[in-house]
Amino acid sequence: MKKSDINPLPQYYDRYINLVPDVEMSQAFDDSIRQLEQLARGMLARIAHTPYAPGKWTIKDIIQHLSDCERIMCYRALMFARRDPEKLAGFDQDLFGANANANHRTLDDLLDELMDVRRASKALYDSFDDAMLKTTGRSWEYEVSVLHLGFIIVGHQIHHLNVIAERYSTLNS
Repeated sequence: MKKSDINPLPQYYDRYINLVPDVEMSQAFDDSIRQLEQLARGMLARIAHTPYAPGKWTIKDIIQHLSDCERIMCYRALMFARRDPEKLAGFDQDLFGANANANHRTLDDLLDELMDVRRASKALYDSFDDAMLKTTGRSWEYEVSVLHLGFIIVGHQIHHLNVIAERYSTLNS
């Protein structure tokens, strides 16, 4: 299914979904993997410990955040696809970030982990048929579908890499 199959867009998460081109879900995951492969790792590693402003996350924190959020979104997608009726709780991204110890790891380790998580997510999504992708559930405060969650994952990455590019001007170097 394609992004244009999402109607209506879910409240709150539309800001991520709107960043993804109108392509098939599998293609969106492939494009996101290519985007990660093309990152200027050397440049990012040189500034990986520096937040762009006081109180903001470092690049390492952002990469860890992407992996953490993706794992949570895939858990939600799997629960919904398997028709588990439980309402799933939200999570505190700041608490996760504070306890992840991302800055004690190398940038390469964090990016390699994110690539592994993304490939696993793509494999999970490739296993879903259209009926599963249309399945919805209650996630935190919002009703979302499995398809929504897949495009949220990809758009969330685009959002954060855009923040890094805008704040550090490094991704196109």
